[in-house]
Amino acid sequence: MSATTIGALIGGAIDSLSGDDGVADGAIIGAVTANVLKVVLPIAVTYAVGWAVLRGAAELRDQVFGKEQA
Repeated sequence: MSATTIGALIGGAIDSLSGDDGVADGAIIGAVTANVLKVVLPIAVTYAVGWAVLRGAAELRDQVFGKEQA
């Protein structure tokens, strides 16, 4: 199953717990959320890994060459 389908199923199930109306709007919101997360999550992870690598490289440089005088 794709992430969109799983998101729609979960959104529909969560929306049906309120008991106010049908599950269609919850399924739509769940599907859209799943598609947004498919784009945003890899970007956020890539940014975090890149930041950690740059910070680690700066720490290594400071250990090897000493701290820069400001």
